[in-house]
Amino acid sequence: QVQLVESGGGLVQAGGSLTLSCEASGSIFSINAMGWYRQAPGKQREWVADIGSVGNTNYADSVKGRFAISRDYDKNTVSLQMNSLKPEDTAVYYCNADGVVLMSGYASEVWGQGTQVTVSS
Repeated sequence: QVQLVESGGGLVQAGGSLTLSCEASGSIFSINAMGWYRQAPGKQREWVADIGSVGNTNYADSVKGRFAISRDYDKNTVSLQMNSLKPEDTAVYYCNADGVVLMSGYASEVWGQGTQVTVSS
C-alpha cells in the first residue's frame, strides 16, 4: 500500500507565501508523476501543477509564475511553493501520485487527505 500525507497548509494574507509538502510512504519502487490539485467550496477539484519522472513540470494558467513545484525523488516527496497568493487560491489542496510501482503491486493513482489553504484579503 502507499499513503500520501500533506502538510504546510494554513491561513495567509493576500500577497503572502506558503509551502505545501507531501510525502509518499510505503513499499514504493517508483512514482511516475506527482502533483497537486485543489478544490474550493462549491467547486470541482481542479489540477494545479505536476512534475514528472524526469523533472518536467506543468502548471495551470491560474498559478503559472506564482507557484513552483519541486520533487525529491529519493525521499518520494513533492512540494508546492506558493507565492503572491490571492483569495481565489483558497481551497483544500490535495497531493496526487500517478503510476506508483510498489514492491508487490501497482497503484495507478493515489490521493492524500488534503490540506486547507486560506488566503484572506
